[in-house]
Amino acid sequence: MDFLESPITFILIGLNVIFSIIGFTNSNFKSKMIGWPYYEKNNKEYYRFLTSGFLHADWMHLIFNMFTLYSFGRNIEIIFAAGKLGGNIAYIALYFSGLIISSIPSFLKYKDNKNYCSLGASGAVSAVLFASIIFSPWTEIYVYFIKASAILFTIIYLVYSVYMSKNGGDNVNHDAHLWGALFGIAFTVILIAVLRSDLFPYILDDIKNPSIFGTRELNSTLSYIFSSR
Repeated sequence: MDFLESPITFILIGLNVIFSIIGFTNSNFKSKMIGWPYYEKNNKEYYRFLTSGFLHADWMHLIFNMFTLYSFGRNIEIIFAAGKLGGNIAYIALYFSGLIISSIPSFLKYKDNKNYCSLGASGAVSAVLFASIIFSPWTEIYVYFIKASAILFTIIYLVYSVYMSKNGGDNVNHDAHLWGALFGIAFTVILIAVLRSDLFPYILDDIKNPSIFGTRELNSTLSYIFSSR
């Protein structure tokens, strides 16, 4: 898969890298762009719902999110186009809606707390990740050179999120992983129901045939999508 097959994913990764690097070295820029519920509520700075999603706490946080987006974003971008599921418009809507909606619970919880702020693409990336899982749950990927199925990776991803949510203290909105995941599933299921309900039998058939450590074989859902283009 090259840039021409999945340009939106590469552009999103580029924006995340640029914004994050600036934020690493420019505290003023970071404070203006970070998610800050108190100011979002009192100063109507709702743009922070979006800009905070392009900042990261450190290199590890950035690399982890961008590795996930690179691994799954390219897949969903191509699938949405090939499967006549709204193409790039649907993909962009999934990403940015996931970013905003996954931030709302934290906003409601901390809107009166002047000391709470958060950052990271967690919600959007999680939405993309779980959207991709619907189409290829057992596909083979590598996590730090360790082979795993996509579903196994999502379990690791969520366990990490829950742990960091309880113990992190790093301004990363780890709770957004869960809400982004739920939104990604709901968005994709509704999209399929509206535009390609004929895919559901293939999706259910794939779920019934697990491969815990992943497979390179094209499953029935993707085979059907690419054969019917």
